Amino acid sequence: MRILYLYALLVLWSGAVIAQKVTYTDLERDDYKSTEFEIIGKVSGNIMVYKSDRGDYAISIYDNALQLKNRVKLDFLPKKLISVDFINYADKVFMIYQFQRKDAVYSFCATMDGGANFTGAPIMVDSTRIGFYTKENKVYSVEYSEDKNRIMVYKINQDKENDNVFYTFLYDSSFQLINNARVSLPMENKRIFLSNFNLTNEGDLLFNKLERTSNRDYIVSGSLIVKRAVVDSFSTVPMVLKTQLLDEVKMKVDNNNKNVLVTAFYYKQKRGNVEGLYVSKYDYVKSQQLFEKEVVFTPELKGNAKGDASTSAAFNDYFIRKLINTKDGGFLVTAESYYTTSRTQPWNRWNYMYGPYGMYTPYYYSPYSPFYYNPWYNNYNSQDRYHYDNVAVLSLDNEGNLLWSNFVHKSQYDDGSDLYLSYMMVNIGSELRFLYNELDRRSFMITDNSVQPDGKSSRKPTLRNLDKGFTWMPRYGKQISSRSVLIPCINRNYICFAKIDF
Repeated sequence: MRILYLYALLVLWSGAVIAQKVTYTDLERDDYKSTEFEIIGKVSGNIMVYKSDRGDYAISIYDNALQLKNRVKLDFLPKKLISVDFINYADKVFMIYQFQRKDAVYSFCATMDGGANFTGAPIMVDSTRIGFYTKENKVYSVEYSEDKNRIMVYKINQDKENDNVFYTFLYDSSFQLINNARVSLPMENKRIFLSNFNLTNEGDLLFNKLERTSNRDYIVSGSLIVKRAVVDSFSTVPMVLKTQLLDEVKMKVDNNNKNVLVTAFYYKQKRGNVEGLYVSKYDYVKSQQLFEKEVVFTPELKGNAKGDASTSAAFNDYFIRKLINTKDGGFLVTAESYYTTSRTQPWNRWNYMYGPYGMYTPYYYSPYSPFYYNPWYNNYNSQDRYHYDNVAVLSLDNEGNLLWSNFVHKSQYDDGSDLYLSYMMVNIGSELRFLYNELDRRSFMITDNSVQPDGKSSRKPTLRNLDKGFTWMPRYGKQISSRSVLIPCINRNYICFAKIDF
């Protein structure tokens, strides 16, 4: 009898260890379903969330148990705020915001502590006259380095020759100005666009200059552009590309090895099938290419990825979501199967590829970095059914060779909106966790899968303390510590938040 009792205790203890704890915020009266929000993160032990609703701005401050400690109204912000970016540290937050007043757009930075108390007056970064009739009023963009020791605010104007003129303002972690510059970048034709803006730990600005085909389906040429922290000029490293037709290009900086990775799916012919992964790596200090190669997807890999598609077309609905550096200089690629079905319009992959980066704007070009999340404006079309299926996880070494591959198998769909679809990936160091919704008796149930460093995957037990009254939006969540995430939920037409401790 004693042995059975000890065995029962061990079973209960092991279940408590492997099950993840879920905590919810209480519903707040002003947090409607349409409230816009940004999860700032954990500062001085508090969890901070920015909220905006029809010109009213506030920051909710929660303790670690998600009990509301304070809700601080941001009355000093103008009613017509264009955008706001948050950069959080252990004990402070920079809030960089822009707004329009009359015919000018202004960029400011305010500093607050973990209780949303502001220290000193906001600092003006820059202002720009845009004219009363300009529709594109978002002028400034913000990038910051991985270690958050360098912050850049920049704008890109177009001159009479349609070249892009950059105005950059580089700051340190105390928001002291290090360098400001005016640099011109030639744009030879309207098929050329810019994407993948990154700031290194040294303060170098890196991005891609790419050229598409005339029908804007594929990338046919490109280069890596580098602006050194205190050098007022660009250096260009051409991408060879050989004979490939490239899909949407993604870039990832490896600060530890001073490298930058550029990757994309590639095709052998127009309107052909995805054949594999294009990979190139650059030394951004020496401004030289280290290697360029094609990683061909084998029939076995395509067979694991295909779902309902033929083996040859297995990756045609996949989009690269994220690149993750590994300690040995290699990297992981995650890609998700995504498509829509509609009675009125056939699915076209290339309608979903490049977003605003390739749009021609007559006054200003600004790469759109999301400043807050309002998922209610995302992909809403009552005639479309949205499908988010398997997630591919590919591991490659420091020379771009494929080591292993695996898949998180899921099948998600919803009509008219994709708010509750897709997934959130959480890196807890020892493994990657994939959180996503599955339909369970016509309701969404959050599911947890893991992928180990050797590629093995497993499904985790059901999360503890799940409440059926909450519908989760995993892809809008944020990792707030090494083993905790905060994810928005909907409950009775109100926005609230759930914290998972792994």
